Amino acid sequence: MQQSVLEQMHSMGHEQVVFCQDPHTGLNAIIAIHNTTLGPSLGGTRLWNYDNHEHALIDALRLSRGMTYKSAISGLNLGGGKAVLIGDAHKLKNEAFWRRYGKFVNSLNGKYITAEDVNTSSSDMEYIGMETKFVTGKPEYMGGSGDPSPLTAYGVYMGMKAAAKKAWGSDVLTGKKVLVQGAGNVGQYLMGHLVEEGAKVLVCDIHENKVKQAKAKYPAIEVIPSTDIFDHEFDIYAPCALGATVNTDSINKMKCPVIAGAANNQLADENVHGPMLVEKGIIYVPDFLINAGGIINISIELDGYNHARAINTVGKIYDRTLDIFHVAEKDKVHTQLAAMRIAEKRLQDIANLRVGI
Repeated sequence: MQQSVLEQMHSMGHEQVVFCQDPHTGLNAIIAIHNTTLGPSLGGTRLWNYDNHEHALIDALRLSRGMTYKSAISGLNLGGGKAVLIGDAHKLKNEAFWRRYGKFVNSLNGKYITAEDVNTSSSDMEYIGMETKFVTGKPEYMGGSGDPSPLTAYGVYMGMKAAAKKAWGSDVLTGKKVLVQGAGNVGQYLMGHLVEEGAKVLVCDIHENKVKQAKAKYPAIEVIPSTDIFDHEFDIYAPCALGATVNTDSINKMKCPVIAGAANNQLADENVHGPMLVEKGIIYVPDFLINAGGIINISIELDGYNHARAINTVGKIYDRTLDIFHVAEKDKVHTQLAAMRIAEKRLQDIANLRVGI
C-alpha cells in the first residue's frame, strides 16, 4: 500500500512540504523542508521532467533530507531543504516562470533559501532574486558566488584524494584510472583536476553533447559507453549524475576499490548497500560529505562572499573524510552510517542547547 504524503514525511522526519502551481507560467513545484534545527533550510532548485508527481515528491524528500546531513556534517548553521520543479527545462525557463517561483519561495519567509541545482543556473537565480531575498548562487556581478560547480568539484576531488590515501597509503592520483559517470558541470570540473594531476580519466554520459564538450576540453580522456560500465577496469568510480547507481546489481559487478563522486543519494538503499560495500572491501565516501562543496560555497555568500575563504573551507572535506573512515573502522559500521551518526549527534546537541535557553 502506497504511503500518503504525511506518512512519507513522518518516516523521513520532514517538517514541511509545500506544493505550488501556476497555470499561466506552467510552474509545478514541490518545496521540501526537512530540518531547521541548525538554521534556515538551504538547498537547490532542481528542474526535471519527472515521469510523475510521485517520483518528484520522493526526489524532493530524499534530496532535502540529504541537505540536512550535508550542512550538519560540514559544520554549517543551516538546515536541509530542496525544491523540485516538474517539467521540460527547454520549454519552461523564462523570466515570468522564475519570478513566479520566487514569489512562492518568498512566501516561506526565509524558512527555505534556494540555490542552483540540475537544469538551473546563476542567471535563473537572478530572476528569482527579483521577487525574494532568500536566494543564493546569484551571479558574481551581483555580489553572489556564481556557479557553485567548481567548488563542488573541488570538494569531490579532495574527498577522492582522502579515499586514495586510505586505499593505497598515498593521496597521489597520478596514474590512477578514474571513471567519471556524468559529464555535466561538476563532472567536467572534476575531470580538470584529475587530468591536471595525471590521472587516467574515463567518462560516460547519456547525453552525447556533454561528452563531446568534455572531450574537447580534455582530449586525453577516454569515452566509454554508458551501458555496462562496470565491465571496464578502473580504480575509482565517481558517480556525478543522478542517484542510486550504487545498487545490488552494480556492486556485484564492481571491481574498483573506491567510490567517490558528486551525485546525491548514490546508495539505492543505504541500509542494504552500505554494508554490501564493506563486505566487498570497497571504500565509499558518503555522498553528503564529499559533495558539500557547493553548499559550503553558497553558505559563505550569506555573510558576504569571499572566494579564498570558500576554497579553504571546502578543502576541509579532505580531513573530514579521513575522520569518517576512522570512525567507521572504530565502530565497525559502514561509512554512510558513521557520517550520519556524526551529523545526527550535532543536530541533537544543538537542539538540546536551544531547549535549555
